[in-house]
Amino acid sequence: MASDKELIDCLRLINSENVGPVTFYKLVKEYGSIPAALEALPSALKIQPCSKADAEAELERTQSLGVQIITYRDSEYPALLKQLNDKPPLLYVLGNARLLNLPLSISIVGARNATVSGRKTASKIAHDLTNNKILVISGMARGIDSAAHKGAMYACEQQGSTVAVLGTGVDIPYPKENIALYRQIAEQGAVISEFPLGTLPQPANFPRRNRIVAGLSCGTLVVEASLNSGSLITARLALEQGRDIFAVPGSPQDFRSLGPNKLIKDGAVLVESADDILETLSQTHSVQLTEYIDKLQKNADIPEEETEEEDLVNNFCLTDYISYDGVYVDELIRITGMSVSELSPALLELELNGKIERQPGNKVALIK
Repeated sequence: MASDKELIDCLRLINSENVGPVTFYKLVKEYGSIPAALEALPSALKIQPCSKADAEAELERTQSLGVQIITYRDSEYPALLKQLNDKPPLLYVLGNARLLNLPLSISIVGARNATVSGRKTASKIAHDLTNNKILVISGMARGIDSAAHKGAMYACEQQGSTVAVLGTGVDIPYPKENIALYRQIAEQGAVISEFPLGTLPQPANFPRRNRIVAGLSCGTLVVEASLNSGSLITARLALEQGRDIFAVPGSPQDFRSLGPNKLIKDGAVLVESADDILETLSQTHSVQLTEYIDKLQKNADIPEEETEEEDLVNNFCLTDYISYDGVYVDELIRITGMSVSELSPALLELELNGKIERQPGNKVALIK
């Protein structure tokens, strides 16, 4: 973790006038360090840096509220988010910061004026993903966002975790109707923001919030969104970052279905349930999951048999049903009575352990 002095320097530079994330990194690269950039600002760019007193007061406020500040140089900084060129130089975190580095996460976004059906769909998918140890991330907005957070927290015997990314300071719940939801997320998961404490909602803040929502996730699911929706911006950002895009189809008569339907036409994965997402993640993120599990096993402070994240994979003795010639996954579902959401992580563990291999035609086979 950064020292108080490093935090104060970082706070000063990013909160200086006309300094956003891109300019922040350019200055650090040009002058070699944050302190050097701060020293050069007045003469080089005629910009007066944020005062040390203001930065110290900000740090003191965060500490009094139990808010953690993570800088881009900290090991706790989310690995996925670090891939962005305009990543936030720092994140304010209220809640469990460890969630930000879980290996598999999905952002769920959509219309604020969502239908009852859309909210139920988002909630059910979030619930099922969380029960399968997939972290659900959203923006705590009305409609789909709120439904996703609630579904996630209702999972795991109503102790499920979720992450809310705000377009305000982490001390400013928005919208106000979500104050109870905000408090529950902070208790069971984490509320995060790149904005200083006390930052009120401004239109320009939410596109910046959306890039973090997309950047923290392995993939983004859109449930109901018009063609001009901010949710499609989030999906576009996710696509630019090389992440998976998922969409729930809807009636062409409903303008809230036009966004997801267009995404599906353009190649997004059509989603009817969490199983569709789990199947995709099991095929596209096995390397990431392997690296994370290896990291956990090397940590002497976390006994292997007690590591909760290893519940992501559980083999269910499936090798008894798999031959060297291969068997169709659909056949395994029929024989074992398991659902796709149960079978996919089980097959993934066997694959990671070098016991099975995937074959064309959605088949798996034992490795000789």
